[in-house]
Amino acid sequence: EELPLPTEEPQDEKTQTEAPTSETTPAQAVLEDLSVSSVTPSSVQLQWSVPKGSFDSFMLQYRDAQGQPQALPIDGRSRSVTVPGLSSSHRYRFHLYGLRGGKRIDRVSTDAVTGEAEASEEPLPSEEPKQEKPKAEPPASEASLARVVLGELKVSSVTPNSVQLQWSIPEGSFDSFMLQYRDAQGQPQALPIDGGSRSVTVPGLSPSRRYRFHLYGLLGRKKTDHVSTEVMTEEPEELPLPTEEPQDEKTQTEAPTSEATPAQVVLEDLSVSSVTPSSVQLQWSVPKGSFDSFMLQYRDAQGQPQALPIDGRSRSVTVP
Repeated sequence: EELPLPTEEPQDEKTQTEAPTSETTPAQAVLEDLSVSSVTPSSVQLQWSVPKGSFDSFMLQYRDAQGQPQALPIDGRSRSVTVPGLSSSHRYRFHLYGLRGGKRIDRVSTDAVTGEAEASEEPLPSEEPKQEKPKAEPPASEASLARVVLGELKVSSVTPNSVQLQWSIPEGSFDSFMLQYRDAQGQPQALPIDGGSRSVTVPGLSPSRRYRFHLYGLLGRKKTDHVSTEVMTEEPEELPLPTEEPQDEKTQTEAPTSEATPAQVVLEDLSVSSVTPSSVQLQWSVPKGSFDSFMLQYRDAQGQPQALPIDGRSRSVTVP
């Protein structure tokens, strides 16, 4: 393969499989059933299983519509991933590698074809929100027992190139969600979201631009409820971070007996845990206290400042 991975390792894996009684067996980990769980014009959601053992991490590799190799590192506890930024009506071949100790142990592959580009102005047909209303009218019917309601879609944070949205489910539960919007070029984008999620960060937006987001709740493949909101991204930042803040932090450190000490929180050890040609995985620690959230800032290859909001419980992030 021309993909950026050596060809020896899948052969190593076969040798392990052929010799189940060898010394490697206790540490053997098996990767199976890479399949496509959902497809949109611009994304693919994949899932897999690990019937035996466990992996430290995974690496998903594929070629984009221009034929360039892409690599996405994935947490070892994950069993699904959404690959955004794809081209519509295009066939992709995905290779998922299971890693232990930096070594690729097992591999599975699958093909997926993205959906056709949507031609309508609104991302979804207008019939579906209407279908929901008749269900609400007969409250004693069987349909009311299975009724699920999607709460208000709110904006929890905004940067020049990303938006974080959150919502609630006041009644029932959904199998999954679908967030739809148009990018700065007017192309429809669709992001599938796990049914247990109550927030999502949408990266790759343009600064100082108004976006309209539509969140759909799905039961099976049927869209049963829909909420929308509009957001204006912030103006581009002149410099990602002011230089005063590290100085403020030193002042706190110098006065450990001050009133600020009980609420002091410490961020340490930002390091690179993995690198691919098109992504970097970073990790850090919080040895003291806790943060509500994090903000990762950097400049892209064109020198434009980028900012990615991160949940306060996270200790790692992949920058694609």
